[in-house]
Amino acid sequence: MGTGGGLRGSALGTVAVLLCGALGLAGCSSSPAPQPPASTTSPSDGTPTSSPTSAAPSTSRTQSPTAGASPTAPPRVAGVAVLARRLEVPWGVAFLPSGSALVAQRRSGEVVLVSPSGRETSVGRVPDVVDQGEGGLLGLAVDPDDPSIVYAYLTSTHDDNRVVSLRLTGGRLRPLATLLTGIPSARRHNGGRIVVGPDGRLWIGTGDAGDTARAQRRGDLGGKILRIGRDGSVPSDNPFGTPVWSYGHRNVQGLAFDSAGRLWATEFGQDTYDELNLIRRGGDYGWPLVEGKGGDPRFVDPQVVWRTDDASPSGLAIVGDVAFVGALKGRRLWQVPLAGGRAGTPEAALAGRYGRLRTVVAAPDGSLWVTTSNRDGRGDPAPDDDRILRVTLR
Repeated sequence: MGTGGGLRGSALGTVAVLLCGALGLAGCSSSPAPQPPASTTSPSDGTPTSSPTSAAPSTSRTQSPTAGASPTAPPRVAGVAVLARRLEVPWGVAFLPSGSALVAQRRSGEVVLVSPSGRETSVGRVPDVVDQGEGGLLGLAVDPDDPSIVYAYLTSTHDDNRVVSLRLTGGRLRPLATLLTGIPSARRHNGGRIVVGPDGRLWIGTGDAGDTARAQRRGDLGGKILRIGRDGSVPSDNPFGTPVWSYGHRNVQGLAFDSAGRLWATEFGQDTYDELNLIRRGGDYGWPLVEGKGGDPRFVDPQVVWRTDDASPSGLAIVGDVAFVGALKGRRLWQVPLAGGRAGTPEAALAGRYGRLRTVVAAPDGSLWVTTSNRDGRGDPAPDDDRILRVTLR
């Protein structure tokens, strides 16, 4: 069973630099499988596609095309260099305006600042992090209006994941506020990705914490994509008057917006199919009733499905309207072209070269930073694992 991976096809069948100047601050095992026949959806079930918010999108690094990219020349992997070494399960990665990034280490709760040259500096540990199975210190995001404010998704107790804010001051992270509690935690399926959307809201991917029924309970925060204000408030245009934006998810660990402000998400399957989904306001994505493409009008079908041995998709970045997906069990980086809210045919890169790939983030210089996850208990770590890879695009 792909506990590091997602579920659905047939019924029941898958986060400064030391405060530069005056605040210039500016995430399955097994050997690699052969490149798979991933599949994409046909135009779908008739449910209207809606922008994730009524607010006009603002500039976002995750939306910016690589220099020279065009619809006829989508970006592709060109080269790879190892940027940082000997980290322990790096999970969240969030860039500061300086071009350095905050990197969360899941088990210890420590955050390190990694410069574009690979220099590492600790900025402290996030308080109250519990190392529990797939939980711990997970996603990080930096406030686009005040880069001294950092948002973190963490496991705080054996049954609670939460979202908190911290301030980066004097080169150290210090707690600010707890924004959201009550996201279920367990040894598996904790979700954990957090991003600031083009609407200025926090978007959060959660897991079902091993209790599949949570995903269909709209009052439960497990198995959902959540949307809250940066102060923890519930936006008035959320579909159910709660933090829930969409439901019926198994374990969401990748969130990114395309150039039109559409939200995409990766989801781990169980036994058969992993997914790349286009997220709709109030949409039901079927888990646990459907794994993969069910063709049931009650549920939103995925845009792409993979066999779980070929993916277990975690991190997601979109550059030049190509989705780059980190695969854990599949040990590769998937490239999926996006056009008009539709996903094209996936292509694999880096297959088997660096082990389990967890987080994928678009860097300010147009490259991707990709973390390995070989020391998470399911990989075969090399002496210099875990690593951050800098992937250049062409």
